[in-house]
Amino acid sequence: MDRPTPPANGESEPPQRPAPPLGRCHFWLPNKRRYCANSPLSSTQYCGNHPPESSSASRRRVPCPVDPSHTVFEENLEAHVGKCPFRKHADALAAQPYYSKGINSGGGEADVTSAAKRASVHKLSEEEFWALVAKIRSAHAMAAVQMRESHVAPEACRKWMKGQVDRTVPYQEKHVVQQVSIVGNMETFGLLARGGAEDAAAENAPAVVEFGAGRGYLTQMLADCYGIKNIFLVERRSYKLKADRSLRQNEGVTLERLRIDIEDLNLRGVQALSGVQYLAIGKHLCGPATDMTIMCCLHEQYNHKKEKGHDNHRLRGLALATCCHHLCQWKHYTNKAFLSGLGIAEEEFHAMTWFSSWAVDGDHNSQDSLDAEDSSSEVREAKKPDREIIGIERIIRGIPGEERSTLGFMCKDIIDTGRLLWLRSKGLDADLVSYVSSDISPENHLLVAKCRS
Repeated sequence: MDRPTPPANGESEPPQRPAPPLGRCHFWLPNKRRYCANSPLSSTQYCGNHPPESSSASRRRVPCPVDPSHTVFEENLEAHVGKCPFRKHADALAAQPYYSKGINSGGGEADVTSAAKRASVHKLSEEEFWALVAKIRSAHAMAAVQMRESHVAPEACRKWMKGQVDRTVPYQEKHVVQQVSIVGNMETFGLLARGGAEDAAAENAPAVVEFGAGRGYLTQMLADCYGIKNIFLVERRSYKLKADRSLRQNEGVTLERLRIDIEDLNLRGVQALSGVQYLAIGKHLCGPATDMTIMCCLHEQYNHKKEKGHDNHRLRGLALATCCHHLCQWKHYTNKAFLSGLGIAEEEFHAMTWFSSWAVDGDHNSQDSLDAEDSSSEVREAKKPDREIIGIERIIRGIPGEERSTLGFMCKDIIDTGRLLWLRSKGLDADLVSYVSSDISPENHLLVAKCRS
């Protein structure tokens, strides 16, 4: 049997693509390393999204300005915008009194992608890279708060922990542990009445605004265990299996779901919140969503100006579980002055956010950690032979995984410390705690704060 001729000059041979599956589109998706899963049109081997000419460099797909979650060919963009199926929702949202485009964004340029952050790091010289690492370590030693462990399971949530609640929606035990500790820390910090619904005076119970609410399970626990009746769920996506139906079955509960990006939410436009004290909560507010939530709740203080109607919306306190620091953006970050005081500029901040993914992926060789915006397990970059790894990439891979992980956690600590200090500077009593053990979730930072008034 003849052997294939080895590649010249010792170069590795590129992997061969498998044959396209029968009855599937023949368009190859390089990032996912597979063919498109759609069925082809009857007249071609490709689906409607991937005509043969779409592989040509002359045709470029761009995000739809109505809803960037999907893309269209650049030459078709103008026609598509007029008939985009998401247009109706976008028009209805723009007419709402609580919609204010970019009110919580912090302004500035477009977001910096993880790929751009990675490229910026890889452009550093060896000397510049190690100087940046030294600066991060020094900043952490000098300024980062020492987080205490606060793993709380209040008596009010005992029926949840024992699994005695009748559930028609699925949930996982680890998420219940996280929810219980978030709620427990809120009680410990004085944001909720001790003892839960049985001891809470109905007339003093605050409203709850859950940011990045998803299906609303965190608020479900507050309603069941603490008698919360006035509920607002903020979420830009549409979900199935929501807790909404179960919540509405609770006697006396009023619920309003606001399908809007936190970046565009003006709470002063929410009629039902006028004159009501409220708690702002969020479980795993990814990246800049934490900063935008803080700005949304403290917009007057952030902009240093009085806006008519602000006093009618009274923030009692907040509890925000931060996560996905690799997605953080300089333009959104609340405490740039804190970072500037540590000598950390915009590009160094974005490098820190990229390093932060090392906290949850010490290997950092996989494509989904190099470009953490895509967490699909299918997106894996074939490892290069050692002889092809050069420059900063070789230095990074030479750092032991445990050291990379430690550096990633330092970056997370610094980012969240800045948020904590910003809340304190606005007159809130605030704390930053580790609310669950790292084996439950390595994303275990919780910001809790209450207004002194």
